[in-house]
Amino acid sequence: MHVEFDTVVIGAGPGGYVAAIKAAQLGQKTACIEKRETLGGTCLNVGCIPSKAMLHNSHLYHEAQHGFAKRGIDVGEVKLNLPNLLADKEKAVKGLTQGIAFLFKKNNVEWLKGTGTLKSANEIEVSLNDGGKESITAKNIIIATGSEPAPFPGFEIDEKQIVTSTGALSLEKVPEKMIVIGGGVIGLELGSVWSRLGSEVTVVEYLPAIGAGMDAELAKAFQRSLTKQGLKFKTSTKVIDSEKKDGKETLEADVVLLSVGRRPYTEGLGLENAGIKPDAKGRIELADGAFRTSVPNIRVIGDVTVGPMLAHKAEEEGIAAVEHITNGYGHVNYDVIPSVIYTHPEVAWVGKNEQQLKEEGVKYKIGSFPFTANSRAKTIDDAEGLVKIITDAETDRILGAHIIGPNAGEMIAEACLAMEYGGSAEDVARTCHAHPTMAEAFKEACMAAYSKAIHA
Repeated sequence: MHVEFDTVVIGAGPGGYVAAIKAAQLGQKTACIEKRETLGGTCLNVGCIPSKAMLHNSHLYHEAQHGFAKRGIDVGEVKLNLPNLLADKEKAVKGLTQGIAFLFKKNNVEWLKGTGTLKSANEIEVSLNDGGKESITAKNIIIATGSEPAPFPGFEIDEKQIVTSTGALSLEKVPEKMIVIGGGVIGLELGSVWSRLGSEVTVVEYLPAIGAGMDAELAKAFQRSLTKQGLKFKTSTKVIDSEKKDGKETLEADVVLLSVGRRPYTEGLGLENAGIKPDAKGRIELADGAFRTSVPNIRVIGDVTVGPMLAHKAEEEGIAAVEHITNGYGHVNYDVIPSVIYTHPEVAWVGKNEQQLKEEGVKYKIGSFPFTANSRAKTIDDAEGLVKIITDAETDRILGAHIIGPNAGEMIAEACLAMEYGGSAEDVARTCHAHPTMAEAFKEACMAAYSKAIHA
């Protein structure tokens, strides 16, 4: 049977499933092709969601061991039940992936369970998971196939001893020693998890600092904080391979986590059949601001194209791409895409950092405020870190916000909203913030940027 759709989305990760739902909401006959048995892509199944569950629960375990007593809570011996911890992670994943399936039904999105291969600019062959093939046509196609862990020369991944983020989420026991290759978001989050659970973790990073893209001041403070927690760091260090080399330093570990980035996933997609050629990095290039590829009716969003590999960036692109299809207009402000590392303390940033502004020759001012002067942070004895606001020296417009501390990932949303509307530091500083809240630190940093903070 040959079925025709208005829009077909290939891939049901954050960008793909959001695009499919939006297309259906806007009146398009929509299908989404996904080969996993559950929706949500890497993010919900083996990425953002399970890692946050493990970060939260490992933090509670660590607090029970090291923080409860000083708060007047005596709990006796604290034991780790790793199978239950992993089961709780899976519970979160199951609930959210089933939720997307419900949303597909609610919005009349047809889920084709299988692998989609382009046969032409309008025809897709779906190799169904249950066997057989189905041929469909679409007026519009959105490619949202995401990314996969980048391989590393000299390492053979088995997801038991040499693991990617996928394997690191399901280790059957706490390794005595773990080496994390790559000091970016994934490596630092999962390294923190297993460090809290009892592993001796060493992070090896090729660059001079951890947290690629992070403001230099915060990167230094972040590394100091993680070092106090027990993580070890070897920066400006190149990993040769997984075999001993004479004359080189050798590190031993029970588990090696490869977190050296991700690469676009286009295997079996049949791009050549539609006349699309990826760039040197395997990304599908954009032909215009409407997310079109070199083939006008085929659009691309998320990790498989240019830009930061972030779930929320993919979601914004999914909605914008569908709006372009429907009414000819959609918008994503790439200057206001936040980044978050969900360790403890959390680190979050959006916009420009000092180094970038110096390179661009932009005159700027800085306002910062420490959480040690914030009443809510002091009250709960979680006052490590600061808020740093960077503004245009002439207009006071907020150019960047950088936070390290409790709830940084939630607080950064205020910066995003202010920047999206072209807000100034004074605009935020003159907006009443509830007391006592962590958000008051953001207000005070803005006060410091254009005048002076009150409490520091």
